[in-house]
Amino acid sequence: MRPVIALLSDFGSRDHYVGTMKGVMLGICPDVTFIDITHDIAPHDVLDGAIELAAAYRFFPAGTIFLAVVDPGVGSGRRGVAAEIGDYRFVCPDNGLLSAVLREATPKKVVELTERRYARPTVSRTFEGRDRFAPAAAWIAKGIQLPALGRNVPELHRLDIPQAELTDDELRGAVLRTDRFGNLVTNIDRKTFEKFAKTAGVQVAAGEATVGRLVATYADIRPGEICGLFGSTDHLELAANAGSAADILGLTRGAGIQVTRT
Repeated sequence: MRPVIALLSDFGSRDHYVGTMKGVMLGICPDVTFIDITHDIAPHDVLDGAIELAAAYRFFPAGTIFLAVVDPGVGSGRRGVAAEIGDYRFVCPDNGLLSAVLREATPKKVVELTERRYARPTVSRTFEGRDRFAPAAAWIAKGIQLPALGRNVPELHRLDIPQAELTDDELRGAVLRTDRFGNLVTNIDRKTFEKFAKTAGVQVAAGEATVGRLVATYADIRPGEICGLFGSTDHLELAANAGSAADILGLTRGAGIQVTRT
């Protein structure tokens, strides 16, 4: 199979950035297949990038290389790294982008991108995605092993991603992100929810609002109703019928979610 590089960034599609990175990689590994996960991560939002990367990576073929660039610290002293985690390899700044992935698997190997021969001759202080990260990903696709790229990294930087808290009387979580449809995606996973709800009915509250009921899919929501459901990542979401639950409820990331027994 041809090598696959999957890209995620906050670059958007208006500017040349994504296309330029692909051009650099094609110059090194002409046989590569590119997959764009998303380039619409909120600008500089490393947490958003970390969550989206973790939601996507496990659905790719083993051996896929993930090039993730959400890098508010570009040009600073933060490291660029390549990591082998599970059946995949990742190239990114060491700023927490791998935090959610690292919750699911332990790295087998992590190196800092210090070997200059696997970067472009001149590395821009404002576009390391083009000059450092893209070449490294392409050389990996071409067969270069991680140790050739630089020295070992003992520990990756991790974000403090809030986790749901379960007690005897309450399951407390928070909104982690809002998708483009206005669905509020929380940090309450299905397994934790079902553990709490297995002996009784439950009520979900978000901010000052009480969610009417839990449904199986978006089509089950009545006009004007806001409900809870488990989305494709198996986390509790709040959704509205053909509308934005985020706008209707006036909630954003960090808003509290409370699940109590009825």
